[in-house]
Amino acid sequence: MPDTQNRNFEIATFAGGCFWCMVKPFDQWPGILKVVSGYTGGTTENPTYEEVCSETTGHYEAVQIMFDPSIITYDELLDIYWRQIDPTDPGGQFYDRGSSYQTAIFYHNEAQRLAAEESKRKLEASGRFSKPIVTKILEAKPFYVAEDYHQDYYKRNALHYTRYRQASGRDRFIEYHWGD
Repeated sequence: MPDTQNRNFEIATFAGGCFWCMVKPFDQWPGILKVVSGYTGGTTENPTYEEVCSETTGHYEAVQIMFDPSIITYDELLDIYWRQIDPTDPGGQFYDRGSSYQTAIFYHNEAQRLAAEESKRKLEASGRFSKPIVTKILEAKPFYVAEDYHQDYYKRNALHYTRYRQASGRDRFIEYHWGD
């Protein structure tokens, strides 16, 4: 855990399908203090992975990011976020299907809400996608940290993570739409 004493930090929360695939893209930037996998947006308190996957809790798999806004801005995080997902898919992300794998931006204050809405408008106007942007912008709800084996999955299980991510089609999609 990074030292957060005497530091100005904020929280951002994004759902982008499998949370394993959403940690690494954020974890690599200066100003990111911590990225945690978890569940949010539902009604069940302290849900387990199995409960969330059952599609009965209303939760999304999500990442919560602690960041220093003097080093990386919320707008920059939004830009990173959009480049990790298929914002036109209402049924999940890549081969992870169901409501727990849908995309959403969970705002923690009015400034985040406005920034998220503006970034979504800009993406829609860009013409980058031929289908409508369906990613929801929702008020943040309690965030429940996922089980330990889900944390930093890309580091602890690098080979499996790499195979999973490639097989899912996420990397091909990103390359096609963003050229990164």
